Amino acid sequence: MTSRGRKFIWTIVLILAMSALAACGADNNAGDANAAQTGNAAGQAQAGTAPAETGNEAASESATRTVTGEFGDVEIPVNPQRVAGIYVEDYLKALGVTPVVQWYHPSWGKQDYLDLDVPEYDITGSIEALLDKNPDLIIADGGADEAKYEQYSRVAPTYRLPEAVLQDSRLMLAAIADALGIPEKAETVLVEYDQKVEAGKAKLQQALGQEKVAVIRLNVADKTFALFGVENRYTGVIYDQFGLTPVPMAAEMTEYQSIISEELIPELEADHIIIFPDNGGWDTAANQEAIGILDGPLWKNLPAVKNGNIYKMERSHWQSGAITANSMKLDDLLQAMVK
Repeated sequence: MTSRGRKFIWTIVLILAMSALAACGADNNAGDANAAQTGNAAGQAQAGTAPAETGNEAASESATRTVTGEFGDVEIPVNPQRVAGIYVEDYLKALGVTPVVQWYHPSWGKQDYLDLDVPEYDITGSIEALLDKNPDLIIADGGADEAKYEQYSRVAPTYRLPEAVLQDSRLMLAAIADALGIPEKAETVLVEYDQKVEAGKAKLQQALGQEKVAVIRLNVADKTFALFGVENRYTGVIYDQFGLTPVPMAAEMTEYQSIISEELIPELEADHIIIFPDNGGWDTAANQEAIGILDGPLWKNLPAVKNGNIYKMERSHWQSGAITANSMKLDDLLQAMVK
């Protein structure tokens, strides 16, 4: 592991207060193997943790270690085989791990951009549906409160990510990779991601300079608008990582979003407006009445509209702050804004 890698992994270890176990006979060259999908010893050789027994395959598969999540210590498999990632499938896919289910909400749909070919799990339904998939590890983000965490824990060992990592997709990726026993994989993914962001940021800066950007969600059911602030976990990345300049109202917001009226949008003084529907697509029949607002006189008179700087984005990855989604947002912005 490089010096940078060691510093990165130990930073995550300190943040998560991981309880390290002594390594015992693990093969340190197996760090690139996919521990969530294979039965080899890859997951045993990472982050200074290893199973107590490594003499045979059965012992390896049954070995456990203790990690500290938001709601306390939990004993998880060293080499998980069937992982359910509630709200965090994006990170699993980035790490090369296929989850046993993909979360689904009747009102929100699912993260279509991941293109996962796995059964859907209705997070509003019975926990029995998850039990039927027989996961050996469940990983959840801040969407799981303590009550839901207890429910998941009855199905399988559940690692609820600590609040300390939820605002940063890099930290979340590293924490999830550590729980899976493949921290080296996170380092590889992040090196590639950071290189892409650095190059993309330079292009955006050259194209836009200090021109102001607003991110707005069209809530199609009640025909309202939500302005996303700089702290928003979905889109704050375009400001703090990609270097775009927020409109003053977004820059001053401490909450994730603020419902604004159509009449207030001109006061944003946005040079560029990114907009997406909260559900469905731009061509969804049920959305057409709400989308018609964008053909009204207030919108047509906006300088951003007159200058061709309104960008209609696909809602699925723009309503996710995960690592793959963020990379896709950068692709969108480069395609739309860099001529």
